[in-house]
Amino acid sequence: MSASFAKALEAAHDAAGSQNNPTSTLYVVATPIGNLADISLRALHVLSLVNAVACEDTRHTQQLLRAYGLDRPGSQLLAVHQHNEAEAAQTVIARLSQGERVAYVSDAGTPAISDPGARLVAAVRQAGFRVLPLPGASSVTTALSASGMTGEDGFVFAGFLPSKSGERQQAVQALAQESRAVVLLEAPHRIEALAQALAMLGERRITLGRELTKQFEQIETLPAQDLPRWLAEKPDRQRGEFVLVLHDAPVPATTGEGLRVLQILLPELPLKTAVKLAAEITGESKNELYDKALALKKG
Repeated sequence: MSASFAKALEAAHDAAGSQNNPTSTLYVVATPIGNLADISLRALHVLSLVNAVACEDTRHTQQLLRAYGLDRPGSQLLAVHQHNEAEAAQTVIARLSQGERVAYVSDAGTPAISDPGARLVAAVRQAGFRVLPLPGASSVTTALSASGMTGEDGFVFAGFLPSKSGERQQAVQALAQESRAVVLLEAPHRIEALAQALAMLGERRITLGRELTKQFEQIETLPAQDLPRWLAEKPDRQRGEFVLVLHDAPVPATTGEGLRVLQILLPELPLKTAVKLAAEITGESKNELYDKALALKKG
């Protein structure tokens, strides 16, 4: 164990030791996406408490646990990945039926977000056992928080786009019609191809996060059409894991059409429904139309 985490482990037991951690429970535990110090105190305590740890890659997880002083024998590490998830879920359920606590971790971040884990969670719930999530690091929310995009209408998580060129191009064309912010993930060997595909979005802005939370972290916001050039300028820019935030589409300047449509719809429909339809018809901001609808209702 690194000496820097000895006090953290002690603090974890002090902070979370008195909390209720039921048996026969699957603990879905978020782990750091790069910086080991991003582990939560509660996660450290639970990882020391459980009878077994299910994980994508047993070797990777063993190294992670060892860094925190939580080294475990191989018999307590259960491989649960995309190729064996259904079968491995039965092994986890068998342990839960014996009153054990089992943690599930992905290789990095919050499990079951574009990672294996969703089928495991569903199977455990269907078998009647409790699933208890321990929140923590997530590349999705990390990138969003640093993007500076407004996202007044929320965001869409698209994850990895198709690897085949034609399918990827079709997916990007669909994204062009999406006015909300979109979060994408990509691997280093495919980032150049994705950048070329996204270039068709022109001036629409993209925030690219590379090696988030790690030593060579890089966050850059630029027009989609400039992304291939930016990546090509320096070879290092194509290394590491990527999270991209396609910013929400610029709101068209109001023409007064939204107000007219609201005046037609409000007498016939509930306020929220009228606002939703008016936004779809005119392309104007839903929040601005909502304010106008309230004003109309008041007189």
